[in-house]
Amino acid sequence: MHDFLLDVRGAERVFIELCRLWPQADIFTAVYDEHGTEGRFAGRAVHTTFVQRLRPSARTFRALLPLYPAAIESLNLGGYDLVVSSSSAWAHAVLCDERTVHVSYCHNPFRYAWNDRDRTLERRNPIMRAVLTEVFRRWRQWDWIAAQRVDRYVANSFTTQERIRTYFGREAQVVHPPVDTGRFRPGPVGEHYAVISELMPHKGIEVAIQAFNRLGLPLVVVGDGPEARRLRRSAGPAIKFAGRLSDAGVAEVLSSARALVQTSVEEFGIAAVECQAAGRPVIARRGGGALETIQDGVTGRLWSGGTDELAATVRAFDDGAVDPDACVANAARFDITTFRRRMLGQVEAALTAGSRSASSERQPLAYTRLLRRAAGDVHHR
Repeated sequence: MHDFLLDVRGAERVFIELCRLWPQADIFTAVYDEHGTEGRFAGRAVHTTFVQRLRPSARTFRALLPLYPAAIESLNLGGYDLVVSSSSAWAHAVLCDERTVHVSYCHNPFRYAWNDRDRTLERRNPIMRAVLTEVFRRWRQWDWIAAQRVDRYVANSFTTQERIRTYFGREAQVVHPPVDTGRFRPGPVGEHYAVISELMPHKGIEVAIQAFNRLGLPLVVVGDGPEARRLRRSAGPAIKFAGRLSDAGVAEVLSSARALVQTSVEEFGIAAVECQAAGRPVIARRGGGALETIQDGVTGRLWSGGTDELAATVRAFDDGAVDPDACVANAARFDITTFRRRMLGQVEAALTAGSRSASSERQPLAYTRLLRRAAGDVHHR
């Protein structure tokens, strides 16, 4: 079970590895795009919700936000002994049978309703702010109730573990995401720095754009998203936007970069580990997953502040003094084999403990039941 399968980003890469652990398992998701996910789920039984009929894309699916709680609770997961969800928003809320053991791998509680709520509302006009305030209030109520139905939470980092404890009142074990370190090899280093990110407001990519405009150093921005047009308009001639690249293209950009630049506090930050697997350092905003994945002063440099501080850090950082072998060794801690072993251990422990939820606790909220009936409770494959 995954929130949505419309493209391939960090959370989707984790879900791909989960699917490989159970190659015969059915897949459930709110919406699915086989082309957008590069055919990685072709040949699998993929079950979607009534939202699929609206044909949302990676660019438009957020506009349907109020529908997703009802959509997820409309899925029929009866008859399964084990459900494994991969959730950064609503997948953890799926309804299961009383005897079903539900293990949820949490990338982050839904950021727009929890840890990023205030910043999200600040960017909206007064009317939309009032609407979203009510939507988020209801979402937080629904989300907390949903979290009590999960039998075992697994967090992708210590940051996410603490958010699960704070927002849901639940404990979680940490299993870091799998990184395909074998895709990367150290190579000849060029002059450019790199940003690998979804171009969303909360990623703070404008800080990198402003810093590199000031420095006049080449920066390659890999990724796409709603902020792409605005960021392009503010970028100087030394900044190149590469859009979404293939796995091979990302590996090439990273192995030849002087360093990867991260401007947001990531819950984990798969790109930072990938960069180190390619033998290159990371200049990352201090906090979150960077504290777990980067050895400050050895495999990269942590910074705090804004444009001035980032520019100063880049200017002072001697990437040539970084040992590529140290970067590769550090990245190896997060390889796929480690993830598989630890994740299977968490599932085994959950199955041994059994289901914690009574059937009365597994009922949807009233307003989601109404929406579900209105939508006809339609499922597509």
